[in-house]
Amino acid sequence: MLTDDYDPHRGRMLKVLDQNGKVVEKALEPKLDDSVLERAYRTMVLSRAADEKAVILQRQGRLGAYPPNHGQEAASMGPAMALEEGDWLVWAFRELAGLLWKGLPLLNYYLYWMGNEEGSRYPPGLNITPASIPVASQMPISVGIAYASALRSENRVTLAFCGDGGTSEGDFHEAMNVSGVLRTPNVFVVQKNQWAISVPRSRQTAAPTIAQKACAYGLKGIQVDGNDLLAMYIATKEAAERARRGEGPTLIEAYTYRMGNHTTSDDARKYRLESEAKGWELRDPISRLKAYLISRGSLDDDREKQVWSDAREAVEKAVAEAEGFPPPALEDVFQYTYAEMPSELKTEMDRLRAELRDGDKG
Repeated sequence: MLTDDYDPHRGRMLKVLDQNGKVVEKALEPKLDDSVLERAYRTMVLSRAADEKAVILQRQGRLGAYPPNHGQEAASMGPAMALEEGDWLVWAFRELAGLLWKGLPLLNYYLYWMGNEEGSRYPPGLNITPASIPVASQMPISVGIAYASALRSENRVTLAFCGDGGTSEGDFHEAMNVSGVLRTPNVFVVQKNQWAISVPRSRQTAAPTIAQKACAYGLKGIQVDGNDLLAMYIATKEAAERARRGEGPTLIEAYTYRMGNHTTSDDARKYRLESEAKGWELRDPISRLKAYLISRGSLDDDREKQVWSDAREAVEKAVAEAEGFPPPALEDVFQYTYAEMPSELKTEMDRLRAELRDGDKG
């Protein structure tokens, strides 16, 4: 069992590929078809291209404050690949690659960050929750979903994400505790990107690893190289299989780095050295997977250029569609709070409609 072989209390981190894309643990290399790995690469490239475009759009005033995903693609992609149809994904805000793998249209993603809540109206059956911005709120939400699934004997796993800053929140501790007691079918991934806005990991916890916090709640825990797609995949796959068998939840610490600002409202140069981020460029998850695919004969320069070209074309199409999307109606403020609208709320909505009509006449 990986959680035994890579016990975080012994300072062992799970890794399959080194930063040059070479297999360091042959016995752990998953038997994934070339078609699956090629799709994974295309999805990670699409995520990177879409992420870069989102930052540009925000600088141009065409999109709201945005949290860049750059450099953390494998940390959500590997876990998403390990899910089965019907499993749930509860995301925070740096999981674009995983969302795309699970089927979220890029249009929805852009609409949401442009402030249009129609972006949260996902296609049926995706089993992805809308974004939940409050730090660590993803964890108790995921425990509730997993517990409901268990009560219904649905044999589903719920995968949830938060950052290392989230581990200092009460929501995190309460979720871990309840999940451990109820043995809910959860997989928790903490994207430990070393910074919670301007707070470094060293000021977040005195524990050597986040993964070993699992012990206090009766969970399995493992620290994984978060920039290694294959390592994240096999760790989540094992955790999901264990959860599906009723053997309880797992806490996975994805050891990665936030390459950009916390959001486009932040300036990381004010609190960290640029040389720190430079060192992590060598560990880039897309470059690592690219090298691995080249070694397998699954990728070459021409195919790589086509992957990037296709990604940028898809991004431009999604942006054009999002910017041409009808703006939300003001009446939507009233529409989506109750299953059946109370009479007093309906009265208020009718009054608003009348005021809008009168304003148009004026």
